[in-house]
Amino acid sequence: MDHGLDSEQARYVLARHLPKVQNASPDAAMAAGTRSARRRKDRLTMKIVVIGGTGLIGSKVVAKLTEGGHEVIPASPRLGINTITGEGLDAALDGASVVVDVSNSPSFDYAPALEFFGKSTTNLLAAEKVAGVGHHVALSGVGTKELSEAGDLTTTIAGYFWAKAAQEGLIKASAIPYTIVHATQFFEFLKAIADDATDGDAIRLPCVRFQPMAADDVATAVERAAVGVPANGIVEVGGPEQFEFDMLMRRFLSGSNDPRVVLSDPSARYFGAVLDERTLVPGDGASLGEIRFDDWLRQSAAARAVAV
Repeated sequence: MDHGLDSEQARYVLARHLPKVQNASPDAAMAAGTRSARRRKDRLTMKIVVIGGTGLIGSKVVAKLTEGGHEVIPASPRLGINTITGEGLDAALDGASVVVDVSNSPSFDYAPALEFFGKSTTNLLAAEKVAGVGHHVALSGVGTKELSEAGDLTTTIAGYFWAKAAQEGLIKASAIPYTIVHATQFFEFLKAIADDATDGDAIRLPCVRFQPMAADDVATAVERAAVGVPANGIVEVGGPEQFEFDMLMRRFLSGSNDPRVVLSDPSARYFGAVLDERTLVPGDGASLGEIRFDDWLRQSAAARAVAV
């Protein structure tokens, strides 16, 4: 695997990592920089801390960054690194170039989600400032702003996305260079969507477009953001295919041997929120994942069969 850097990435990494050459000629400084860059290409390139590094996305991000030759620290409360209490945070961030935050609130309700993202992000950004971290990467969702305004904060998913929007605001207001990755919904979350939308023996879904993606592709997008130059903005990623919401859910249920009937209902809500036709799909210019739905479904069925 080629771990070479393009010119912008090289300037960023060199500025963060090359030792200062005191009283050296330009040629000597250039030679020292070249030798150091080559050593780093052959060794560990950066120390990267992954907050939420033991979860569905975080564990995949850790694996991909480690495979890329980086020194990766997975961080979670059970590993002694807690962004709410601050336990172990300063030690984990010492010497880190990049912090990736893919942690999630233990609750989708408005008040606990707002408290979690507010306290966790505030503590994390403060610790990053002290440690001199040069790039903060956070995972969020396509349609965060629209969803935060799509229903009552206390009774619908709008409250959770309002908390995510508040988290993004904290990141943007900090002095730390950042990249916010907006991903579409995960294939792995389809059952939860179906369960929430179930009415008797039927699943009622809004008449909207849907472009979900595999968790592995989400992790790839986050990994690429982490090793790249800070965007100081939002980058969007989505699945390689776009569907009618109800049609995709029928395919999912069929592949899962689920007998429930799927109905397309103009009055149906998404976890209580009112959707526009394109709320759940990325805009033009978004990066697209590689794993197609049918391939993911086959892989998931095979994994379930092995687990039985």
